[in-house]
Amino acid sequence: MRRDTQHVLLLLLGGALVRIAADDTYLRYVRPSHRWWLLAAGAVMIALAAAALVRDLRGVGSADGHSHGAPHSAWLLLLPVLVIVLVAPPALGADAVDRSRGIALRSTEIYPPLPPGPLELSIGEVVERSVWDEARSLDDRAVVLTGFVVRRGPDTLLARIAIACCAADARPHVIRLLGPVGAPPPDSWLRIRGTVAPGSATRANGYTPDLIVEDVAVVPAPADPYEY
Repeated sequence: MRRDTQHVLLLLLGGALVRIAADDTYLRYVRPSHRWWLLAAGAVMIALAAAALVRDLRGVGSADGHSHGAPHSAWLLLLPVLVIVLVAPPALGADAVDRSRGIALRSTEIYPPLPPGPLELSIGEVVERSVWDEARSLDDRAVVLTGFVVRRGPDTLLARIAIACCAADARPHVIRLLGPVGAPPPDSWLRIRGTVAPGSATRANGYTPDLIVEDVAVVPAPADPYEY
């Protein structure tokens, strides 16, 4: 591979990082706090590629006056650029939940008391409290949840994907919906008000709590689809 081709590939890769970090596209892959790391890494790649191109154009090359070439695997640097430009994958959704059978991880935090009235909570917090909170603070409590639809046999689930660092360590949190939810298609987003059924998250059902649905509204997918 020619030296100038290597520099252009590095330039394109850096540009791809800057491109996804410039808007909300990067939220499909990493936490919001990683945006500045992506921008910094992309800027460094662009600067290095530009400096190398300028150096070569000025005739400052290798000492023996010819290129030694590079392994063909260097062309693989072009793949992430093509993926982002041509077929940028969506955020993880119902398919990822279907492939996973993970259970709620026990939190090391002590669950604080909840305020009165309907609560707008993350699905992850509802699952963790339903399984591990010895005070049973969510039993018969009205909550408002937002998530995407997953179909598992006859059941309709509401789910969100939680990530610690990036999409590679994703794990699903799911709640079974009981009541008049209709037949929303998988991956459609719903905002639901309902009541958590006491003692419904058991080992037998994979620690999946039940939500007795009172109200359902279809909503657009959020800019940041993950929980943290």
